[in-house]
Amino acid sequence: MSDSVSDLIDRLHREAEQDRLNDETPDVGIVMGSDSDLEVMMTGGKRRGAYDAFVDELGFAEQTDYENSPEERFTFETYVTSAHRTPDLMTAYAETAEDRGLEVIIAGAGGKSADLPNMTASIAYPLPVIGVPVQEKSVDSVIGMPTGAPLVAVDAGKSFNAALSAAQILARQHDSVRDRLVAYHDGLREGVGTVSRDLHDQGTKTFSSE
Repeated sequence: MSDSVSDLIDRLHREAEQDRLNDETPDVGIVMGSDSDLEVMMTGGKRRGAYDAFVDELGFAEQTDYENSPEERFTFETYVTSAHRTPDLMTAYAETAEDRGLEVIIAGAGGKSADLPNMTASIAYPLPVIGVPVQEKSVDSVIGMPTGAPLVAVDAGKSFNAALSAAQILARQHDSVRDRLVAYHDGLREGVGTVSRDLHDQGTKTFSSE
């Protein structure tokens, strides 16, 4: 076991023993099989990611210090926990997640053997886990859970939707998160209405030239 992996495992177990208040701990855990998945899982790819949803749309903050939470009430954390290269770290993360105060996990992995979401869901049960296939070829692996081993999953690459789904889970207990989700949806609705009105009133040629 490498020093960095053992240090992380020890850290997770120490944090699980602290019994901190829920409003001081990360609400959502985001894990991925490799840092090469970061672009899809977080932000900066062809489509917006989980980081964009949480920070730009819902007012969450990333928590990088377990013992010193940001001013924002709702937070998320990020880790790389490879199911194949660091199964011990993946296991420790999933086993300690609930005791560390997490309410939902988003797990993403790529390749044909995208096992991280499945394994994380099995170990962290009954904590809900939302799987993100990083690539199209990862879809079957992520969604292929047997009966009795639930895993919610989004379409390939759509970590933005995974973040919204995680927020929906939180919203059942936190009215302020529900209000943020409603405001985000209302903004989408208004945007469609504005486009529809402008397209009709200006005509296709003028609208398309802008």
